[in-house]
Amino acid sequence: MSTPALPDRAEVVSMLAAFGQRAADSVPETLGSLELTWLTAEFEQRYAVELELSDEQFEAVRTVDDAVAVLRAAVLAAAPVGAVPGAGGVTRS
Repeated sequence: MSTPALPDRAEVVSMLAAFGQRAADSVPETLGSLELTWLTAEFEQRYAVELELSDEQFEAVRTVDDAVAVLRAAVLAAAPVGAVPGAGGVTRS
């Protein structure tokens, strides 16, 4: 089984829509802490990693776009090198 590619904004909106059983077009741009916590757990399950967001990272997430950026970066930092397809050739030191 291969690891799924990192989701884009549309996929994250779809994930958030599932959290409230609502249509994707009704997902608000601004996220609450409960939505971010749930979304983080979804990323952890999807990528089989444990994400350790710092307080600063968690507090920096206000919008869907913020969540996409922070969670994608956290998955890349937590996953073994080469384990996440579609990472765009990002290298880590």
